[in-house]
Amino acid sequence: MGNRGLRADRRAASSPLAVRLLGTFILFTVLAGQFWRNLLSWWGFGAIVLVALLLCLIAFAVLRPRWDWRGIPKTLGAFLLVATASIVWSYYQGASAIGLAMLWTTTIGALFLALTLSWAELVRALSTALRWALALSLAFELAVSKLLGHAMLPLWVDYPGEKQPLEFYWSRGLLLDGGPIEGIVASRNLLGFLALLGVIVFLAQVVASIRRRAWGAGLWSSTWLLVALLTLALTRSATVIVACALVLAVFVFALWARYSGPWGRRVVYLVAAASVTGVVFALLSYTPQILGALGRGQTLTGRTNIWASVVELALERPLLGWGWVGYWAPWVEPFKDIFEHGGVVYLQAHNAWLDVWLQTGLVGVLAFTALTLSTLGRSWLFAIKRPPALAPPATLAPFSMVPLLLTTALLAQGLAESRLLIEYGWVLLVVLAVVTKRRRPKPAAPLPRTADAAVPAA
Repeated sequence: MGNRGLRADRRAASSPLAVRLLGTFILFTVLAGQFWRNLLSWWGFGAIVLVALLLCLIAFAVLRPRWDWRGIPKTLGAFLLVATASIVWSYYQGASAIGLAMLWTTTIGALFLALTLSWAELVRALSTALRWALALSLAFELAVSKLLGHAMLPLWVDYPGEKQPLEFYWSRGLLLDGGPIEGIVASRNLLGFLALLGVIVFLAQVVASIRRRAWGAGLWSSTWLLVALLTLALTRSATVIVACALVLAVFVFALWARYSGPWGRRVVYLVAAASVTGVVFALLSYTPQILGALGRGQTLTGRTNIWASVVELALERPLLGWGWVGYWAPWVEPFKDIFEHGGVVYLQAHNAWLDVWLQTGLVGVLAFTALTLSTLGRSWLFAIKRPPALAPPATLAPFSMVPLLLTTALLAQGLAESRLLIEYGWVLLVVLAVVTKRRRPKPAAPLPRTADAAVPAA
């Protein structure tokens, strides 16, 4: 076809600029939802969400993306069905109606991203959204530390008393003291996780730029990689440190499996199984020492206590749960006083699977586990499928590793946070589930058997 024809095809296949900008805005909104709530209140955040939803529906109507039910994971449909049906037996049907509205809104946003943007455009949009979130966080922390000089509460709130729990503050203004910092998302755990996502995406862009010999783009991505690493260090989040270790381990095994043949992968799986066994043994045998190294007590900052409270409550309705709610609603039972620590009423189970059990019962847990494990499995195959030697250079891009690493990070965070069920956690999970289902790697074409066989040009 020639280079001119290839460039024309790429332009024709690319999404309109307005669609890409909307995708970036949606990703920034779900990544930094607390920023909008602290800045504009829940009402302002709700208005932004409604506008984004309306624009998504308009884009669907105009673009009419190809809809193939075979490309939508059945496990995703099963979990949405269970969560939606739970309003029938919900203990708090009003709160469930609000929670389901948020669940379906974020699901529509995720489907918009997965069906209207190519994988390269998705990575680029996520990269841009993460850059904005990290840059605004560092600028915000610098302003609070340098200009305000003391901790800052969210706008549009009025807490009684002079001294508030640390969890209530938007920022404690500790940037110039070396952290920990909370950024615009008002949580060092969430900010640290955004930095981890940034490391994954920016590193992939750096490698892709080096392969294309695009040194300017590589320098730009390298700069943001350093910003993400700096932010990661300033948050000092123990949960994110554990997630980083898991992501690194999965990356090493995936890279090993990618460059091993079918027989060599058996060794990879055996070593991986032995490693998991060793890690579990170490956790059971040296828990106090490991927690001490991470700067955490025996209760994991109160998590074990809240897990016990959630399990006790879930056992009252073990099969179908109390009803989907997503964000815990503190104005209804049993969320009013399910667990309180240090003057703070907790509004999540700090474990996605326990939260699903509490809200949708064992039926929901089975559907959710099937969704997460199937997405992880497809992401693994997406990452280790090495393209044939004669494939076009674009198929060798390192972006094929990104779904696996993002999925691993999300599932790792889901062990200590419930963010996997709301906002960026749910949006990214749905996007990865659909993308890996619709874009499964095809088997390599057989190589020519004779020396004078025609060799296709790249």
